[in-house]
Amino acid sequence: MYKTWSTPVQDEARLKIPCALCDGEDFVPYLRCAGFAYVRCKRCSLVQMNPQPDEAAVKRRYSGADYFEYELENEKAFFNLGLLALADAGFYAIEEGLRPEERRVLDIGCATGALLGYLAGRGWRAEGVEINGKQAEYARRERGLTIHERPLEENQFPTGSFSVIIASHLIEHLRRPHSFLAETRRILTPRGHLLLTTPNCTGFQARLYANKWRSAIFDHLYLFSVKTISRLLREEGFHIEKTVTWGGLAAGSAPRPVKTLFDKLAKPLGFGDVVMIKAAAPLFQCLKFNR
Repeated sequence: MYKTWSTPVQDEARLKIPCALCDGEDFVPYLRCAGFAYVRCKRCSLVQMNPQPDEAAVKRRYSGADYFEYELENEKAFFNLGLLALADAGFYAIEEGLRPEERRVLDIGCATGALLGYLAGRGWRAEGVEINGKQAEYARRERGLTIHERPLEENQFPTGSFSVIIASHLIEHLRRPHSFLAETRRILTPRGHLLLTTPNCTGFQARLYANKWRSAIFDHLYLFSVKTISRLLREEGFHIEKTVTWGGLAAGSAPRPVKTLFDKLAKPLGFGDVVMIKAAAPLFQCLKFNR
C-alpha cells in the first residue's frame, strides 16, 4: 500500500504522554509500524503515537528541501483536492454571505500557496502559515502572498482576525491539538468558520490496510476518527455544521469500476479515507482555560 510522503523514522528521544483528548493514561496497542507505534485510549478511543518526539524534533521534520520539492511536484493535484474540499464544505455559500471587507482567510499549513493564491484572486484578504521556509518563500515570491513562518500560536494574531480558517491535513501532525484549536477559535470572528480536513482512522482503507495504511506514517502523531475529532472540536467551543468523508479506495488498488463505486459510496455511507469538518465559532467568544 502506497503511503503519503513522510520524513524518515528518526532515532530520537521520545516521551510517553497522556491522551491528548481526555488526559487518560490507559492505552491498548493499536498499530505497530516500523520504528514507531500507535495506541488507543481506553477511555475516549483517541489513537495517538506513543511515545512521541518533543516539539523541537517535530518542527525539524518540515524544514528540509525534500519536503518543499514533494509539495511543489504535487501542487496541482493538491490544489484540485483543495477545490473539491471547499465545494464540499459549502465555502462558496459562506463567501456569498460576507461583505467584501469581511472576507479574511487564513490557510494554516498552506504549503506553496496554490489554494491561498486562488482565494486571493477571488478578492479575499489571504494570509498563510507555513513553517517550511522554502515553501513560505516560494508562496511570497511566486504569488505575492503574506506568509507567516512561525507555528500558529506564536504569531499572536489579534482576536477575531479571520472569517474563515483552513487547516487541511495539519492537525494530525501537531503535538498539542487542543492548544491549536483554542487559538484557532480565538482568532476566528464570531460565527466564523473552520474548514478542517484529516485522515479518518475508522474509514474503509484504514481498516483494510492496518499498519500499511498510507496515513499510518511517522509524521502523523494522531489518527483521528470522526468521533474523536468531533469531540475535540466541541471541547474547544466549536459548533459542528457539516461532516463529510471521501476516498473509498486508493488509486491503483482496484479495477477502475470497483474504485469508482467505492468512491461514490464513501460520502453517503461515511467510510471515506479522509474526513472534512466545517465548524463554526460561537457567537460570543467565552473565556476558558485551555491546555
